[in-house]
Amino acid sequence: MISLIVFLGNYGSNYAGNRHNVAWIFANNLSFASSLSWQKKFRGQYASYRFSGGPDGSRQVHFLKPETYMNLSGESVQDAMCFFKLTSEEVLIIHDEIELPPGTLSLKWSGGLGGHNGLRSIKTSLNTPDFWRLRFGIGRPAHADVASYVLSDFTEDERSVLALMQQPAEGLLETVLSEGPKTCLPAWAKKKLVD
Repeated sequence: MISLIVFLGNYGSNYAGNRHNVAWIFANNLSFASSLSWQKKFRGQYASYRFSGGPDGSRQVHFLKPETYMNLSGESVQDAMCFFKLTSEEVLIIHDEIELPPGTLSLKWSGGLGGHNGLRSIKTSLNTPDFWRLRFGIGRPAHADVASYVLSDFTEDERSVLALMQQPAEGLLETVLSEGPKTCLPAWAKKKLVD
């Protein structure tokens, strides 16, 4: 079962609306976000949530927003995993994905890194690519400068798409926590939520 959910992003108000920070935007808009008490821990912001559901009933789920900046996210993830004695199979990384069009959500186990520096750092720190990913499609830029694209703010239209994705994405997250991620495949391997 998933015990640690990691929201990848960059720390600082100037990054808050960036495409690279879609996971933090998702986290901040969770229906229970106001009940999360974030604190500085594991080189990031940490919170726990008592989740009721699944075969084991109520259980504690850990949330982490690394504040090491994207390229060193793995250091924060590794700290939390070591503290809670978790395996990589108990970790879900939520992040942006340029290889998926906007409005698309994808649950994935292991695989390539797609040039994502946050995933690369996590793979390096854990010495394995074997962890769960929940990917928000942000699309590929028309120009070649991917770095400036992911570090630019969402457009107004893109923010509207994100808002429409929030509820179904949270529903998927709750199912992952209650039933396990494997039960959500292949239905959520690649799902277009908003056209």
